[in-house]
Amino acid sequence: MGFLFPILLGVFLLFTATPPSLSQLPPEIVPPAPAPISPEELCNGIFLSYTFILGRQIPPNDTADQPYRFESVLTVLNNGREELKEWRVFVGFQHNEILTSATNAIIVNGTDLPAPVGNGTIFAGYPVSDLETAIQTAGDLKQMTATIELVGTQFMVTPPDVPLPSNISLVNDGWLCPEPTPTPFSKREISTCCMRDPSIEVNTTTISEKFLPRQPGDLTIMYDVIRSYDQNYLAEVTMENHNPLGRLDHWELSFDWMREEFIQKMQGAYPTVVDATKCVFGPQAQIYTGLDFADVLTCERRPIIVDLPPTKAEDPVLGKIPSCCRNGTILPRTMDPSKSASIFTMQVSKMPPDFNRSALFPPQNWRIKGTLNPDYSCGPPVRVSPTLYPDPSGMPTNKTSFASWQIVCNITHAKTETPKCCVSFSAFFNDSIIPCNTCACGCVSETRRTCSAETPALLIPPDALLVPFENRTSLTVAWNALKHKTIPNPMPCGDNCGVSVNWHVATDYRGGWTARITIFNWGGIDFPDWFLAVQMKKPAIRGFEKAYSFNASLLSVDGGVNNTIFMEGLPGLEYLVAERDELDPKKINLRVPGKQQSVIQFSKKLTPGINVPERDGFPAKVIFNGEECLLPDVLPLASGGRRNGFDTSKVLLCMVIFVVALVI
Repeated sequence: MGFLFPILLGVFLLFTATPPSLSQLPPEIVPPAPAPISPEELCNGIFLSYTFILGRQIPPNDTADQPYRFESVLTVLNNGREELKEWRVFVGFQHNEILTSATNAIIVNGTDLPAPVGNGTIFAGYPVSDLETAIQTAGDLKQMTATIELVGTQFMVTPPDVPLPSNISLVNDGWLCPEPTPTPFSKREISTCCMRDPSIEVNTTTISEKFLPRQPGDLTIMYDVIRSYDQNYLAEVTMENHNPLGRLDHWELSFDWMREEFIQKMQGAYPTVVDATKCVFGPQAQIYTGLDFADVLTCERRPIIVDLPPTKAEDPVLGKIPSCCRNGTILPRTMDPSKSASIFTMQVSKMPPDFNRSALFPPQNWRIKGTLNPDYSCGPPVRVSPTLYPDPSGMPTNKTSFASWQIVCNITHAKTETPKCCVSFSAFFNDSIIPCNTCACGCVSETRRTCSAETPALLIPPDALLVPFENRTSLTVAWNALKHKTIPNPMPCGDNCGVSVNWHVATDYRGGWTARITIFNWGGIDFPDWFLAVQMKKPAIRGFEKAYSFNASLLSVDGGVNNTIFMEGLPGLEYLVAERDELDPKKINLRVPGKQQSVIQFSKKLTPGINVPERDGFPAKVIFNGEECLLPDVLPLASGGRRNGFDTSKVLLCMVIFVVALVI
């Protein structure tokens, strides 16, 4: 047994000895440390990152406002279980950035580059707008990722400081993005992981629907390809108004061709400039060698399209398109559903490498505007299900377009926008008119040299409402002298509005009250099928009864209670004519505005305690043809003049002074 003792002792030491630590092992056998997990690997949704690459100072050298070039990369990665269609990402630029270049994306509102983006902007993918999942592509990052290289100018962030945006987020419906955070590995990058809103039910199957649903908007534009050939296609463009107070007059539509396309023919509309010069001296002439470019309508990269006049509606070459040829007027459905849309077609010629029937790409950066209408901001074209058309053969079936895109445009309410119409106030208890504000619709720099853009507008007598601003100076000065008001030097500038509205509180008695509303057209364009909308305070709107000379009704604008009086001309009075020369030869050098007027009746039965002389008797908002008009800053005072009428002697004296000034 003695020989077993050494063996047993060795086995005991083998199992009881402490193994050496990793630090004691030879370097060649130390296992590597696990690699840190990146933020995108932890994200099971849509991963967003913004990485600042480099920046440098550029001229001019200005210590007060020094510009710097910046280069950055925005990354959108789909790590989720559903395809991300038509991705859109907000980047909260905050250093007065001017963007000069962006790859694989466009700015959603259609702004051309270079573009100021210092208040943030939204990017959309182009030409690839959908990001597939790893499940669909077996983890192919090229189909899962969008990489946008950004180049631009920023101000006052001096290297080595990094000009990062304040926020990045996915703006597609149904997604929630936490506040972005710096990545653990770099101070030059911020990232966030966006997840589906749990309150919204989503079909999370690996293969999603082929098209996005159509979206609501104030104005929608459909771009439908109804015929497709190898080298060209026929597109039908349909604009529909969905806002009860929105409209367009003399609309102008513009967009950008991104693939060197050009318009060969059109029906229902026409470009403002017919010019094929850029095709003749461009790559198009090298491809279309047998084409007579004299027959091509426009080769502009950004054409401007306008509607045709009614005289072309039955023209076999230019017209014969439903809902065309109305001089660019698109009415709200509340006025006339048959006039709430405008349609035209255009034959678009393509360029290589798009010479096959399925290579179809809509133009980008859509914009639409009208004359004295609200401003619209349009999103990018979104692929939707093909539009259905009644079968022309008369069979009870529908035909579809080959491809359809929807562009959604909404009315903007930016504080920097200049109004296009204004309102003046007056009342039976005050013999002075509160005119439109000084420079209500803007003042050009040349005008500011002869008048004051900051001085408040002076009171005017009632007769001055019918006199153009440039001819009412003597009348205004005389009236304010009688009122013992200080006459400023220089005098205040005019309102410069093409349309003005006067709201006059005419009567106030125990059972009700009345207001007289007058619309003046000081511009050179007639307004057929005009409308006016007046929003009152809640107590007053409940008492509305009727308008005597307008067709008026209550309208619910915000989906709630009826809070708006919607007015339009009665048959034969739908036309608000432009300013014209005075027909009376005795009134020399005067022009007369187009005018429409009516008295509006209110009852006090449902509005006990209403205070008409105060704010209750005056509108909170006035909208003409979709454009919100600027209201005066003050109201007429009950102590400002005669309560029972105007002082006729003062008015006559002012008119005598006015006529003498004209003669002189």
